[in-house]
Amino acid sequence: MPAGIMIPARNMPSMMGSNGNLGGYGSSSGLTLGQPNMMEGGGHFGNPLDIMATQNTSESELNARLGDDFDSDTKSGSENLEGGGSGDDGQDPRPNKKKRYHRHTQHQIQEMEAFFKECPHPDDKQRKELSRELGLEPLQVKFWFQNKRTQMKTQHERHENTSLRNENEKLRADNMRYREALSNASCPNCGGPTAIGEMSFDEHHLRLENARLREEIDRISAIAAKYVGKPVGNYPLISSPVPPNRSPLDLGVGNMGTSPHHSFLLNSDMYAPGDIMRSIGAPSEADKPMIIELAVAAMEELIRMAQIGEPLWMNSIDGSTTVLNEDEYIRTFPRGIVPKQSGFKCEASRESAVVIMNHNNLVEILMDVNQWSTVFSGIVSRAMTLDVLSTGVAGNYNGALQVMTAEFQVPTPLVPTRESYFVRYCKQHVDGTWAVVDVSLDNQRGYTSALKSCQRRPSGCLIQEMPNGYSKVTWIEHVEVDERGVHSLYKQLVNSGNAFGAKRWVATLDRQCERLASALATNIPTGDVGVITTQEGRKSMLKLAERMVISFCAGVSASTTHTWTTLSGTGADDVRVMTRKSVDDPGRPPGIVLSAATSFWLPVPPKRVFEFLRDENSRNEWDILSNGGVVQEMAHIANGRDTGNCVSLLRVNSANSSQSNMLILQESCTDSTASYVIYAPVDIVAMNVVLNGSDPDYVALLPSGFAILPDGTSGSNNGEGESGGSLLTVAFQILVDSVPTAKLSLGSVATVNNLIACTVERIKASLSLDNEA
Repeated sequence: MPAGIMIPARNMPSMMGSNGNLGGYGSSSGLTLGQPNMMEGGGHFGNPLDIMATQNTSESELNARLGDDFDSDTKSGSENLEGGGSGDDGQDPRPNKKKRYHRHTQHQIQEMEAFFKECPHPDDKQRKELSRELGLEPLQVKFWFQNKRTQMKTQHERHENTSLRNENEKLRADNMRYREALSNASCPNCGGPTAIGEMSFDEHHLRLENARLREEIDRISAIAAKYVGKPVGNYPLISSPVPPNRSPLDLGVGNMGTSPHHSFLLNSDMYAPGDIMRSIGAPSEADKPMIIELAVAAMEELIRMAQIGEPLWMNSIDGSTTVLNEDEYIRTFPRGIVPKQSGFKCEASRESAVVIMNHNNLVEILMDVNQWSTVFSGIVSRAMTLDVLSTGVAGNYNGALQVMTAEFQVPTPLVPTRESYFVRYCKQHVDGTWAVVDVSLDNQRGYTSALKSCQRRPSGCLIQEMPNGYSKVTWIEHVEVDERGVHSLYKQLVNSGNAFGAKRWVATLDRQCERLASALATNIPTGDVGVITTQEGRKSMLKLAERMVISFCAGVSASTTHTWTTLSGTGADDVRVMTRKSVDDPGRPPGIVLSAATSFWLPVPPKRVFEFLRDENSRNEWDILSNGGVVQEMAHIANGRDTGNCVSLLRVNSANSSQSNMLILQESCTDSTASYVIYAPVDIVAMNVVLNGSDPDYVALLPSGFAILPDGTSGSNNGEGESGGSLLTVAFQILVDSVPTAKLSLGSVATVNNLIACTVERIKASLSLDNEA
């Protein structure tokens, strides 16, 4: 599989021979497709997949397969590495099938026990030496040490839990004794019951917090009265604000209610903020009154723009979106909240939809920066909350005010990201409707920042409660942007509004709400083959797939944290590459990671491209490393009404019987504005652990995949993706060296360049034949 390929780069000759053809590294080098087992410390688990094999593909084989597409005569080769594990008890839970575990001799166990006391974490060299001495495979030694460490850790935790339990019981008994003594205490003067005269610390703290919140309400009410002409009533403080940083899956979806154990979506920040966004600091105390006034005015404008129809809003030429009549906007809002920027283009759109999520939970997702960037990971590459001016009142986000920065993206290196510095204001109106509005803080009364690429005029959404836990969302996007850096290939898409407009936000929200509802479903049919029915296994697999999707989306865009280098001499479809060091990240293999991406146009509708790339039956038509093998879907989880929205676990059965099988984790998702097919090779042992419900955070992934967008023509904007052309981005992430301090070789870059070019040619050839047919 292209993802997860390991290309040794240190101390190697260049891959380009003297005749200019692609050469091999040598017999000791290999392109490792299977990820190394990142589940160090894991114990014995069941084997839901009934597979205990990994696959290594030599680099000469990759070059051979590349050569087949470039008329090369290079011969292919492979090597098979048998994987297995051994347990201390040596028992096979399925005696009727071939044994998967081998009983160690007493001598082998004693030797490994003695070695474990000296070194619980042997490296590769030590494991190989020990395996030769004991007559075992290195993997058997590796698994024995894993199981031994797990056993020791379990014993330690059991002892610690027992101690803590005893201490807890002792404290509880002391507490009960003190309570009884207080209840029976009497006054020494009168003999009556005692009265505690001093205020408790907790009560004192709550009184101070109550006074602070009431002052905040009075201040916001006074400012709001200037705009709406009447004072805003005070809200009673009945509970503390909603706790931040909750996972979207902590929220009730539809009428299924909430459950605290349904929290497995990641609250992960993708990359550390770049220099531009890092230079933006929190506002000063002197600026806060101006920010509050601006937020209240923006809220008023958003409400009016959501309620007014024609002539302020007009249907686009193809009827697919609603666009703003700028002349009518100037007449309706003559003052203008955000000053117009010279040379910037105005983009405005409005879209509505009914989604399967409770209105309160939607508000929480929008006001929690981690949940917001997770749900909209295809649009928001990174975001930060710089300051919280108000946490809200009445135990919810009503009146919440936050100063934020965000970077908005399209999944391609050809469209620059849009950085914005803005205030977000949330308010519940008299009719029960919630509204969340953003407005830029740049150039407000001399308040300037370095983020100049995107000025957000009042943008946001109105959320109206519907029966059965549904909500109606009306979304408005109104920005002024500098679009001079957009590649000509994507100009029509950006101009159509499908790249950054309201239609893309609403389509993404609708699809993610369906994903959350499917993840929380309990009535899973048990008759279908390959359906994962255990709740723990579904949660772990979906959490792993979500991390894979977030990593892919964050790594393929033109974010300011990325430095893409264009490879010369590649023709019209330029390949862009960048490198990064992966250190101390349990979710990625350590070493030098090479990312490569290219974007190109196809005269094929997006729907057909998506179905072709996600179908396991057509995978060997474009996947070089499947080598013509049969791809089978072993397990899947449905993620929505569209059959294309699902998470799958695939197995590639190589045509060469001497080769082992490998597993691929794949998530495919589609809506009217974008489609994704994202995959990564996964370690078989680690995947068995995930399907048993264990935490997947330590499974190493290097995702690759495809982002499919409509080309922006009128035919591609019909919402179905069945006409017009497609803009396809192909992206690979490849581990070229497991040592982070190693240097990248030109041979590794040449191999990746040829790999991605060959994949593109195969896709074009297969889809052109289908198109002609």
